[in-house]
Amino acid sequence: MSLTTNKNQLVMTAVQGGVAAAQQWAPFEVGSNGEIFSWPSTGGITYNVKIGDSVFGWAGEHIETGVSSTLDHKSAKRALGYQFMSCCGNQVRVVSGEAKGEIGTVLGHHGGVDHLMLDFPDSTLEKLTCDDKFLVKGHGQGLKFIDHDDVYIYNLDPFLLQQWGLNEREDGKIEVPVHVIVPEYAMGSGIGALSVTTGDYDILCHDESMVKEHGLDKLCFGDFVAVLDHDNRYGRTYRKGAITIGVVIHSDSPLAGHGPGMMTLMTCATDKLVPVLSKHANVGKIRGIGRFA
Repeated sequence: MSLTTNKNQLVMTAVQGGVAAAQQWAPFEVGSNGEIFSWPSTGGITYNVKIGDSVFGWAGEHIETGVSSTLDHKSAKRALGYQFMSCCGNQVRVVSGEAKGEIGTVLGHHGGVDHLMLDFPDSTLEKLTCDDKFLVKGHGQGLKFIDHDDVYIYNLDPFLLQQWGLNEREDGKIEVPVHVIVPEYAMGSGIGALSVTTGDYDILCHDESMVKEHGLDKLCFGDFVAVLDHDNRYGRTYRKGAITIGVVIHSDSPLAGHGPGMMTLMTCATDKLVPVLSKHANVGKIRGIGRFA
């Protein structure tokens, strides 16, 4: 059965930002096993980490794919507007410099640093500088299913939703293709925060046996994933029987309480959403971007 949405009622708004500076958080950091490291982290233009790559194995932590973008770091309130309006799957266009006119895709936003991750082809990345500007056609906030008021949708381009392959069953439940199903106890940094529409929260991957048991070692940038017993309707909390669906937006981290970042896309306090494992459940595969270009 097909799912009807209110896509024709959604507002499309232009928001513009620039490249977020690459950051060093501390001269040295300490991982959950007591290891000392000094690695690259958030920000900048990242050439060799892309949608479709594993979130593990990098000599870096909280790594963001492609272009890390922000409005500015002068006003947190203004910067959050840039994050809020920009949804996974939205079109972004370079509006300055040698790459002016080139088109890319929004992956998602990273809470705490207030960064928006933008995917562009390699040929575009090679032309970009850290002074360039990007215009996003912000489209998706307010999206909902007409016949399922108990399902909340955030941060999702309505046309990407159509391409995703959701299926409404005869019993009224909605099957959602995901690459990985995350147990409720494996979520960390970001729990309790209200920033469902501007941030993310982290999947904990420090326990090797749990990672292997649930297939979390398969996590890649751009993956659609399900989190069991998590309710993201009005913030992030545990609620038995609830389910949250999201997209992976940053890499793993050795820091205690941190791990691959997941931005919320939809959530329900009941078992209405049914995750179905699929090796094709990745925004890069659906849109032909990142490693799938």
